[in-house]
Amino acid sequence: MPVWGALFLLWAAAEAAEDCPAPCTCQALETMGLWVDCRGKGLTSLPALPAHTRHLLLANNSLRSMPPGALDHLIQLQTLDVTQNPWHCDCSLTYMRLWLEDHTPEALLDVHCASPILATIHPLGHLTGYELGSCGWQLQASWAYPGVWWDVAMVVVATMSLALLAGLLCAATKPLY
Repeated sequence: MPVWGALFLLWAAAEAAEDCPAPCTCQALETMGLWVDCRGKGLTSLPALPAHTRHLLLANNSLRSMPPGALDHLIQLQTLDVTQNPWHCDCSLTYMRLWLEDHTPEALLDVHCASPILATIHPLGHLTGYELGSCGWQLQASWAYPGVWWDVAMVVVATMSLALLAGLLCAATKPLY
């Protein structure tokens, strides 16, 4: 049985090397995942990552943003190191911020922004939505959402009902001759 185990590990290592992005190094883990090390490779964008990546090290590169959904296919991903990159902290980092918040919230304090000026004051985890930019999200004007028109209609109906009731009460209290 130990021979089969060794053969299996050799096969897994060979598969890992086959799927490994060109600038990175990959190591098969005993637990059927990959350790993908892309630290200090001068990356300006994410390489195509193997689906069975469990630990992804992207520290000390030139990454400025992360596309939305970039990590969605990495269902086994447990560790993400994105420190020491010149992140441009605006709406383009919302996806990465939410991913880190869900998986390793303590890592948000280690991610620092290189730009814009307003965001360089705090780590990514301390930035407010205002400091990240408006991200194209706008609150609906209070008069524009459908619930307001429903409310206005209800007020009109209630006012008319009260006026009709008042008229009936006045008519009922006057003697008829």
